[in-house]
Amino acid sequence: MASSAERIQDIISSADVVLFMKGVPAAPQCGFSSAVVQVLAQVGVPYRAVDVLQDPFVREGIKAFSNWPTIPQLYVKGEFVGGCDIVREMFQAGELTALLAEKGVAAPVA
Repeated sequence: MASSAERIQDIISSADVVLFMKGVPAAPQCGFSSAVVQVLAQVGVPYRAVDVLQDPFVREGIKAFSNWPTIPQLYVKGEFVGGCDIVREMFQAGELTALLAEKGVAAPVA
C-alpha cells in the first residue's frame, strides 16, 4: 500500500490545480476553505478539490508533506502555493493570475 506521502503526491500530480480543503467547493466546512474557493471561482481556473475531512491520512499527511500546519492548501502544477492568507494576498496583488499564466494554467475562454 502507498504511503500517505505517495498518495498525496499522486493527488497533486492528478491535476494542474489542486486544493486540499475542508468540505467541498459547493459546501466548504470552514471559512478559510470557503475564501480560497471564492478566489479560485473569481480566477476561473478548473481545479481538483480534495476534502481532507473524508480522509484522515490525507488530512494529517498533507501538513507534513508541505510542512504547512493548516488547511486549505493550494498546489499549482505540483508546487505548493500556500494557504488561505497567501492565496488571498496573491489574488489581490494579481500574483495568483500571473503564477497560473506562468505555469500554463489558463482559465477557459468564455
